[in-house]
Amino acid sequence: MKLKLPPALVMLLFGGLMYVLAKFLPVGDFDFFGRRELALFLATLGFVVIFISVIQFIKAKTTTDPLSPGKASQLVTSGIYNYTRNPMYLGMLLFLLAFGLKLGNAFNTLLAAGFVSYMNRFQIKGEEEALAKMFGKEYSIYCKLTRRWF
Repeated sequence: MKLKLPPALVMLLFGGLMYVLAKFLPVGDFDFFGRRELALFLATLGFVVIFISVIQFIKAKTTTDPLSPGKASQLVTSGIYNYTRNPMYLGMLLFLLAFGLKLGNAFNTLLAAGFVSYMNRFQIKGEEEALAKMFGKEYSIYCKLTRRWF
């Protein structure tokens, strides 16, 4: 399976859809005490998760290129990767949830779920196939022990 869109671009496209939905959908608006603070917390958490995961890849001297999972030189399973197989995508999801909170439209959660669905089908599946070919049983065991998202 050929991966075509960089995940960061996918996140931006879903963010754009969230903005359009919040701007033009006449229902679904919400507000609650601490909404902005929660949005800031989720965005910060998303940044930290992505930062830590990229640092771990750099330390392991393996590729961070999501369009070329076949270039991976090492399977990273420790640190944050002990809790999630896809912390970079989890960080992007946290950004989208934060953005949805900032926009204040409940229907944006559907678009965040759409992002997860898209990433599972068009990005993660291809990565998992490539990593399974490269790392075999070691990757299979890792997949059984560690959840895809969280």
